[in-house]
Parts: sequence; C-alpha cells; structure tokens
Amino acid sequence: MKATRIVLLPGDGIGPEVIDATVDVLNVVARRYEFELELERRPIGGTAVDSHGTPLPDETRDACLAADAALLGAVGGPKWDLEPGPRRPEAGLLSLRQALGAFANLRPSFVPDALVEASPLRSDRVRGVDLLVVRELIGGIYYGKPRGRDEVGAFDTMRYSEPEVERIAHVAFQWARRRRGKVTSVDKANVLECSRLWRETVKRVHAQYPDVALDHLYVDNAAMQFVSDPQRFDVVLTGNLFGDILSDLSATLPGSLGLLPSACMGGMTPLFEPVHGSAPDIAGKGVANPIGCILSAAMLLETLDFEEEAAAVRRAVAGALDDGFRTKDLARGAETAVSTAAMVDAIIERI
Repeated sequence: MKATRIVLLPGDGIGPEVIDATVDVLNVVARRYEFELELERRPIGGTAVDSHGTPLPDETRDACLAADAALLGAVGGPKWDLEPGPRRPEAGLLSLRQALGAFANLRPSFVPDALVEASPLRSDRVRGVDLLVVRELIGGIYYGKPRGRDEVGAFDTMRYSEPEVERIAHVAFQWARRRRGKVTSVDKANVLECSRLWRETVKRVHAQYPDVALDHLYVDNAAMQFVSDPQRFDVVLTGNLFGDILSDLSATLPGSLGLLPSACMGGMTPLFEPVHGSAPDIAGKGVANPIGCILSAAMLLETLDFEEEAAAVRRAVAGALDDGFRTKDLARGAETAVSTAAMVDAIIERI
C-alpha cells in the first residue's frame, strides 16, 4: 500500500506543540489500523521568516502541492508584528491557501455533552449545537485589489465574481444534504453591492437543491443569533471576512477555541488546521489544548477515505472529555487542569 504523505506545518507559538501531540495520535492510529504514514515537516509563518526570510518558502509550498494533505499548527505572534505586509506570518498562510486553490473553509462548531456546562451560554441554549460554517476562503476583502495606503489613509477592496460565489454555494448545499438539510446564507446585502451579488447568486444555485432549505441573514443579525439561538443553525454559508469572524464567534459556544478543527478544501491539496491561533502567552508551557489539531487530523483522515480511523479518533476525544480530562482552557471551578501530554495520553489510551 502506498504511504499517505502528509506535510506538517508546525508554525509559531503553540503550533509545534499541538502538531507534536497530533503526530503521536496519528502514529498510534496508523499502527492500530495498519496503514503507512509519510510525515515531513516544513517551515511556515514567523519561524520561516526567521529561517528563510519569507513566511512561505518555495520548498514549503511545493511540498504541500505534492502531498496528499497538509496539517498546520498556527502562525503569528508579537515578535513579527512590525514586519511589512508580505513578511507577516499570516501572509504566508494566505499565500498557501491561494497556491493550493483551497477556496472552501469548513469550520464545524459543536458542544459535546460533557462540555455543556463549560459554555459561556446557558446549557439549554447550547445543548445539541452542531453547526458547520462554510466560508469562502480565497476571495473577498482579504484578496481584493486595489489595497494599500496613501497620504490620508488606507484602503481594501471587497470583490466577488459570480463563479466564486457559485462554487462555494455548491459546497454548502452539498454538505447540507449530508447533514440536516438547511443552509443559512450570511451577507450584508442591505449595504454592500458585493453582498447583493452574493445573495442573488446563492438563490440561483439553490434552485438546483430543492431538497435543502435556504434562508438569509444579515451578518449583524447572524452574530446575534449565534449567541441567542445557535441551535437554529445547520450549515452557514458566507464570505471570507464574515466567515472568519462568525466561525471564531461560534467557537466560543463549547467554551474554548482550542476544541475546534477546520479544513481548507477544493484545491490540489487539502489543508487542515485548528481554529485557534498561536497563543504565544502559553507557548512552551505544556498546557495548550491539542484537541482542535487532533480533530483536524480526524477530518484529514476522513477526507482521505480513512473513515473508520477518523471515527476512532473522534470517539477517543469524546471519551477523554466524558471521563473528565480538561486542559487549562476548559477547566472550570474545582476541576483540575491536565497538561497537553496528559490529554494526549488519555486520547491515545481510548483509541
């Protein structure tokens, strides 16, 4: 059997720690289910700026393009805040997504039964929450031209074409068919011309999915509904900027950004990464939550048709949480926080 080739992109801050934790889990899964992994590490982000003078070295990009999948830890940190735009760590991640053609960002948000009480919202409001944000990833204001500064200010351009909206809308409707059959499209069509095009195009694509329900929300109302009635959502379809904000907002529902995975799909190589950032304040202390990265690896396995293996990882994570294991970000009140290593051990024991 051909080895599954995965490029590891540890990045900055707690990125290397959660990647190391996830590699431990992946190696156990590979031994347990008897398949071969080929893992290689490549620099990205601030560490790549330090070592190569650029946040995305050519060899990193080329390795990802040649791999079956890529797994990212996190990028960024105050050390590189004063770097010019093209040298900022985040610019490397944006460039990689664009190079891979990964236009669809899938960000699930769910509240495990064991963590209902950990949510900042009332338990009756978050119990059973299971939503998926489908975010357009390589268009919109993050990539629009022109952008820059002049003598009086700064400017960015939000731009979408109909084909860009059509392809991400198809992804959302297809995922809704696999889930509970509802899409909520989020825009700002009462103000933005770009959003009016978005809404018109989504409505047109919806005609091909009569079995899927569709409704529309303005982004400000959607943000309120994420907090006041998150159970109403199944698949949330939106653009790059709004999706970035709303998916981070949804990550607060289970009580921590450290829990949630994501996938960047649609291009030559799928890219997987936890939703959380580089958390430089806790880097190197052994307290980072590895679950978001481990569940990103589960999404990776599922995408590469290792469905049984992915399910085993998810069951193991759920089992560790059910049995009371909590990293620092999840511990509440009298609960004792465990280290990153202890959480990984607990998950591995349950595979």
